Amino acid sequence: MDRSYVQAAAIYEEIDIPDSLLVNLADAYYFNSNMAKAAENYSKAIASKADTSNEVYFKYAQALYGIDNVTKADSMMSVYKDRNIQTPSFINKVNLANPFIYNLKPITEGSQSGDFGITYFGDQLAFSSSRNADGSVYNWNEKPYLDLYTATFNENGTLEDIVPFNDELNSKTHESSAILTKDGKTMYFSRTGDKRVKIGDQKIATVRLFKAQLIENEWSEIEELPFSSEFYSIQHAALNNDNSKLYFSSDMPGGKGSFDIYYVDIAGDVYGNPINLGPSINTSKLEQFPYISESGDLYFSSNGLQGLGGLDIFVCELNNFQWSTPLNLGNVINSNLDDFSFIVNIEDNTGFTSSNRDGKDQLYYFTRDKNDRKLIVEGFVRDKNTKDILPETMVTLLDENNKAIDSFQVGEDGRYSFRVKPYSKFKIEGYRPFYIPSSVDFETDDSGKIELNIELEIESYDDAEELIVEKEDGYIYIELENIYFDLNKWDIKPNAGKTLDILVNLMEKYPRMEVQLGAHTDNRSSYDYNMILSDNRAKSAMNYILSKGIPANRLTSKGYGESQLLVDCGENCTEEEHSINRRCEFIIKK
Repeated sequence: MDRSYVQAAAIYEEIDIPDSLLVNLADAYYFNSNMAKAAENYSKAIASKADTSNEVYFKYAQALYGIDNVTKADSMMSVYKDRNIQTPSFINKVNLANPFIYNLKPITEGSQSGDFGITYFGDQLAFSSSRNADGSVYNWNEKPYLDLYTATFNENGTLEDIVPFNDELNSKTHESSAILTKDGKTMYFSRTGDKRVKIGDQKIATVRLFKAQLIENEWSEIEELPFSSEFYSIQHAALNNDNSKLYFSSDMPGGKGSFDIYYVDIAGDVYGNPINLGPSINTSKLEQFPYISESGDLYFSSNGLQGLGGLDIFVCELNNFQWSTPLNLGNVINSNLDDFSFIVNIEDNTGFTSSNRDGKDQLYYFTRDKNDRKLIVEGFVRDKNTKDILPETMVTLLDENNKAIDSFQVGEDGRYSFRVKPYSKFKIEGYRPFYIPSSVDFETDDSGKIELNIELEIESYDDAEELIVEKEDGYIYIELENIYFDLNKWDIKPNAGKTLDILVNLMEKYPRMEVQLGAHTDNRSSYDYNMILSDNRAKSAMNYILSKGIPANRLTSKGYGESQLLVDCGENCTEEEHSINRRCEFIIKK
């Protein structure tokens, strides 16, 4: 039956429905934000055992959060997630962990039906609203269809100069989530299709992404983006700083959940294939309303990550091409209902967001100040046996997913220091040549400072002491019988192979050992020729070792030509002196 949820709820209430339809009735209320009635009927469905699926526990918990019954909501969410959920403790943790403290105020000039999705639009703002009382009514919620408007924001906290976009852009269906390219000539926006398509056992009008061009001060040449579809929704466009990537939310096949966040690369008028941001961002539930700040941080809304109820707003930082673990923005920006469409001006730390916390979609303005409360992890790097300080050790901070967050090379005092978030899991890893890498896992609480020392143990090559020598240049060498090449040749002769086999055996015995193969020539022939010849000889020796199964990441090669002669005999070298200069050296790098 293709009825709106408002109509469905009214019909169900007029009849004595069987237990098997209790979830249907609860859903009708849930999807129109009547959380009290939704909770009442999900409770009945669970009590009657009509439906005790995980999905029902999830929606029941969300409905309970919506009516501020946090204790019972946590109990139901604990069943759904199969772990203990304690929202008051969670709120305390994320408030401490957030780098900013927010102050939120509603924008007082709003429609009775609802406004949301404010965005920066040149020197104005754009937003979505169902304020057009003269337009058609949407059966789903019995409110006017959404249109797009521009406005300015004054210092009194109100919108003024509110003007709808032209009729070519605002159609008879929904338009929302408008964004503008940096040159101000192209806008992207969401629009609901005007025809319903049967998907499964329902007829659905999907949401598509469109773009429009600014021509003679009017938005025209409106066209649907090529990766949109009538069979799934694509909505909530966002651009990165150089406008080379377009982010969006979609329920296209192959995703992690009902709606995931994706992006496509943009090259002129060509759009790449949609790429899912993956499980570090997307869950089995809703991820929507992406936004990329000027600092490159990703803000988005989710009801699949732990939150306060409904959609909550999260932020991720991009570190080494990987998104950090999402951080909930806390209980000022987020509420027990839906919070979404976050944007921020990082220059003055002001911004806008949307929420239905007061019974309808409404726009909010915020200011934020830096959270000066610091949590520090610090310590010394020492030799495990001698307890000596180890200067120049590289220390890396990783998150619970082993993603590198920061790194630091300690100075002469051997001390490192990182700022970390409270109530989070981390790993500290120390690396120094010729030492066995060491790591320490730790968790933070709300204390101000954590002292965590790192101890590294020197890599022992006891069984190879007769082969390993530290020379005056500070490098550690493996001393093997010299490798000889025919004149102007670089192929490996049988005797040279036997020498290299000793190195292969040594590297198999010490699997962390990394070696550089350096080849040197005498001073006959030209300098450039000798550099090429030595480089080929070093590569030939390396390829021989690779052919024996030693991984490529443990070997490097370098040709030195005649740049490092052991006997600098000029033009009067004896054959013996030439042979001393012609050599292969094996330096232990790790």
